[in-house]
Amino acid sequence: MLGQAETYCTVLVSYEKNFNTNQIKDALEKGSEKEKREAMKKCVYLMLNGENMSQLFMTIVRYVLPSEDHSIQKLLLLYLEQLRKTDASGKLLPEMILICQNLRNNLQHPNEYLRGVTLRFLCRIKEVEILEPLIPSILSNLEHRHSFVRRNAVSAVSAMYAIAGENLLPDAAEMIERFLGTEQDVSARRNALMMLCKTAPDLAVQYLLSQLDQLPSWVDILQLVVINLVREVCRQSIGDQKGKYIKLVLALMQSQHASVAYECATTLMQLSHTPSAVRAAANCYCGLLVTHSDNNVKLIVLDRLEHLKAQHPEILGDMVMDILRALQSPNIDVKSKTLGIVLDLLSPRNIEEVVLALKKEVMKISDTMEGAAEHRRMLVQAIHRCAMDFPDVAGAAVPLLMSFLVDGESTSGLDVIHFVREILETNRKLQPVVLGRLLDIFGQIRSSRVCSCGLWILGEYSNTAEEVGRALDVIKESVGRLPFYAVAEDGVAQLDLAEDLAAAASHGLAAGAKATSRVLSDGTYATQVTSFDAPGPASHAAGAKAGFQSSPNIRALLLSCDYFLGTVVASTYTKLVLKLMRLGDPEANRACAEAMLYIVSLLRLSSSRAPPGLVAHPLDADSCKMLNMCLGVLSDPESRETVAGTLLSACGEAFSELVREKSAADSSEALAGDKKKDGVAAVQADDLIDFSHLKNTSGMSQIEIEDSAQSDLQRAAGGAAEDGRGSGLSANLLNKVVQLTGFSDPVYAEAFLTVHQYDIGLDVSVTNRSSETLQNLSLELATMGDLKLVERPASVTLAPGAESTLRANIKVSSTETGVIFGNILYDSASASLDRTVVVLNDIHIDIMDYIAPAQCSDNAFRSMWAEFEWENKVVVNTTIPDTASFLRHIVETTNMKCLTPVSALEGDCGYLAANLYTRSVFGEDALVNISIEKQQKEGKLCGYVRIRSKTQGIALSLGDKITLKQKSLEA
Repeated sequence: MLGQAETYCTVLVSYEKNFNTNQIKDALEKGSEKEKREAMKKCVYLMLNGENMSQLFMTIVRYVLPSEDHSIQKLLLLYLEQLRKTDASGKLLPEMILICQNLRNNLQHPNEYLRGVTLRFLCRIKEVEILEPLIPSILSNLEHRHSFVRRNAVSAVSAMYAIAGENLLPDAAEMIERFLGTEQDVSARRNALMMLCKTAPDLAVQYLLSQLDQLPSWVDILQLVVINLVREVCRQSIGDQKGKYIKLVLALMQSQHASVAYECATTLMQLSHTPSAVRAAANCYCGLLVTHSDNNVKLIVLDRLEHLKAQHPEILGDMVMDILRALQSPNIDVKSKTLGIVLDLLSPRNIEEVVLALKKEVMKISDTMEGAAEHRRMLVQAIHRCAMDFPDVAGAAVPLLMSFLVDGESTSGLDVIHFVREILETNRKLQPVVLGRLLDIFGQIRSSRVCSCGLWILGEYSNTAEEVGRALDVIKESVGRLPFYAVAEDGVAQLDLAEDLAAAASHGLAAGAKATSRVLSDGTYATQVTSFDAPGPASHAAGAKAGFQSSPNIRALLLSCDYFLGTVVASTYTKLVLKLMRLGDPEANRACAEAMLYIVSLLRLSSSRAPPGLVAHPLDADSCKMLNMCLGVLSDPESRETVAGTLLSACGEAFSELVREKSAADSSEALAGDKKKDGVAAVQADDLIDFSHLKNTSGMSQIEIEDSAQSDLQRAAGGAAEDGRGSGLSANLLNKVVQLTGFSDPVYAEAFLTVHQYDIGLDVSVTNRSSETLQNLSLELATMGDLKLVERPASVTLAPGAESTLRANIKVSSTETGVIFGNILYDSASASLDRTVVVLNDIHIDIMDYIAPAQCSDNAFRSMWAEFEWENKVVVNTTIPDTASFLRHIVETTNMKCLTPVSALEGDCGYLAANLYTRSVFGEDALVNISIEKQQKEGKLCGYVRIRSKTQGIALSLGDKITLKQKSLEA
C-alpha cells in the first residue's frame, strides 16, 4: 500500500470473501429487511477491505435511510463512518448534507439505543460541517433519562471540542462542570471528568477540591482519571499550585483499590521529594507488598522501592521491617529482591531487628517447601552479610546458622562454613564459642567440602593446648579406628570391619561372626555370637558410598576414595601436632605418632599393594605428594622447622589478606556508588527566593509545608529543579539522537531513542526543507530481531520549513541485537501520481541498554557455567599491548562486572584469566571468561573470550559487541 495514502480508520475487520456490487445494489433496492441487512454487511466488509463503495451512496440514502430496523441503522452508521466524505481538496461533498437530517432524527429518536449508537458514531466524525448543525440535538441528550445516552453524549461533546475547540462549543467546560454536579452514572462521570481535565485543568482541580472528602469513596475508574490529571500537570511548570495537587493525591492514597494506591504513590514522588512524601509513598508500596497476591505486582513494587532506596536510603532505613514482610511470598525472585533491598538499608538502628526477623524466617523453612534449599541459602547469605557489616550481632546469628552445617544440602552448609571462617578471622571474641560449637557438631557433617573447610578452621584457630587436644580428639573420632582395613584368617581383606574383626579375634571367632555383650535376666553378662556373610571386595567397590553411611563421617568419605579430604586431614593433623610441640605439651609425641599412623594407613589403603578391588581407584599423584610431605615433616625435625612457618603462619596471613581485600572492594564499590550522584545545576540569578517563616501555612499539610521549605532551600543553594531538567543532561540526551536522512534530502529526519526496559520510545523529528507543502507525510517502519512495532505514527501535512514530531512505540522481548529500518512517504503537488519515498538510515539497538553489571558468587558462576548450553567463542584480535588494559577495556565497554579479585590480577606475567558477569533486564545471565596471553616474540595478545548464556540471543549480541570493541582503546 505504498502507492496510496492511508485514510483515517476506526474499524478493522478481516474478511476474505468477494461480493458482486450489482447484487448488493439489487438487494438494497428490492430486498426485504433481512436481505437489506445482509447486503449492508457485505457492503461494509468490502469497504473495510479497501473497496470504494461510494457509488452506492444514493441507493443507500433512498432505500436504507428510511428503514426503522435498528440493526440496519447501526450498519448504516458503520457505512457512513468508512465513507470518504471530502473531495481531493478537502472540502465536504455536497451529498453529505443529505445524512444530517437522518442523524438529527436519530438523536431525537425515542429509542435510547439508536440515540446512543448515533452519538458514538459522531465521536468518529472529523468534518465540522456535519457536526455543526447537530450541536443542539447532541447537547439535549446530556439530560436524557438513560445513562447509556448521556455517557455517549459526553463523549461526542468531548470529540467535537477536540476538533474545533471553542469555535463550536464556547462554554463546553462550564457545561461539563454542571453536568458533573448532577450526574450519577459512573461511566458518564468518568467521560465528563476526562474531558474537563483535558479542556480546563484549573476548573477540574477546583471541582475535585470541592469533592475532596468524597474522593476516597469514588470508584477506581474515576480515581484513576484524577491521578492522570495530576500526572499530566506535573510534566508542566505548576509553580505555587503544587499544594492543590498534593492534597488530591493524599486524599486518593486512602483508596481501597491497589491500582489507585500504586499510581498515587508514584505520582506523589513526581510532585515532591520531601521526607514526609517519601515516607507516605514507601508505606503505600509496603502495604501493596503484603496485601496483593500477584508476584508480578510485587516485583514491580519492589522495583519502585529500589528506586526510592537509591535516592532516600535514610528514610527507607526506618521501614526495613515493613519491607521484610514480603518474605512471606513463596516466590524466590520476590524473596531475593526483598533481601537485596533490605541489606542495602542496614544501619545500627535496625540491624538487631533485621537479624531477629531473618532468624525466624530461617527457622520456618521446611524441607518439604518448594525451593527450600534456595531460600535457606539466600537467608544464610543475608545473615552472613549482616554479621560481617555489624560484628556485634554475629554472636546471636552464628549458633543458629551452624546447625545447618549438618544439612544434607551441601550448598547451604558450604555457605555457613565460609561464613564461620570469616567470622573467626574478623571477630576474635567469638573464637572460643564458635570453635566449641564446631567441635560439638563436626562428627555429624557429611559433606566433603564442608568437612575440608571445618578441618582448616580447627587447624588454624585452635591455639591453646586444650583447644588443640579437643580438635585432635574430634578428628580421631571422625577418622575412626586405624587401620582402615583388616585381613581375616582366611586372607580376605574387609573394609570398615576392623572393629568387628578385632573383637572376633579376641574371642577366637571366625571372620564371619560377630560377638556382642548381653545382660541376662539374672543380671549376669554373656557373650552373644552372631554369624553374618561378610561382603567381598567387589561389593565394596560397587556400593561403597551407600555402605559406609554408618561409619564416622571422615572415615566414610575416605573409604569412598575422597583423597583430597584425606590430604586436608593430614595437613590439619600436622599443624595441630606442630602447635602442641611449640606449646611444649607432653602429649605432643603421642599425637605425632597417631598422625603418622593415619598417614601411613591412608597410603596403605590407596597404594598398589592393597588387596585388589579394595578401593575404587588409587591415590592421585598430588595427594600422594602432600601426604608424603606431611609424613616427612612429622618424622624429620630439620624439615619440621623449615615448613613450620608456612603451615602455622603463612596460611593464616594469606587468608587475612584475602578478607581485607574483600572488605576493601566492598568499601570501594559503596564509595563509587555515592560518587555517581549527579552534580547540581545552577539556577537563574533572578529566581524568586521566599522566606518560609513569613509564609502563611494555615490549611497546609505536613508534606506541603516540607515541600515548600525544600523548594526554597534548593533555590537558595543553587540546586537543580526537582524535575531534573538541568543543562547537564543535554550532552547525554544528544548521544541518543540518530540522524536518519541527509541534509540535502527534501525531508530531514532524526530520531531520539528512549529505552525503558521492555519499551523503546522512538521520537522522530521531521522537517520540510523544500519549498512545497508535503501532504500525507507518513513514517513507515519495520523491525528485525526480537522487536515489535506496537504503534504506527499518524500522517501529517508539513508546510515549507515546518517541522513535526512523529512517535512510535516498539516492544523488546530479548537482548538480541535489533534493527529498525524504514522510509518516509509523502505527496507533493509537483510530483507524479506515485508517492515520494525517502529511505532512512538503519537504527541499531545497542545491547548495552539492556544489560547491567551484576554480582554472583564463585560457586554460582561455576554452576551456571556448567548448566548453560549456548557458548560464543571470540578470538582475541586487538592492538592493545597489555593484558590488564585489555581487561579494563572490555569491562568498561560491555557493562560487565569482573568477579576475579584485584589481587589475582596484579603483576605482569604475560598471562591473564578472569571471569566477568552481567545480567539483562529480561533476567538473562551472561558469563564471560577471558583467557589471554602476551606472545613473547611479537608482543601481541592472543587467546579467547568465551561467552555462555542460557539463550542464544545475548551470547551472540555480546560476542558481536566484544568483537567490535576489542580492536583498540579508541574503538
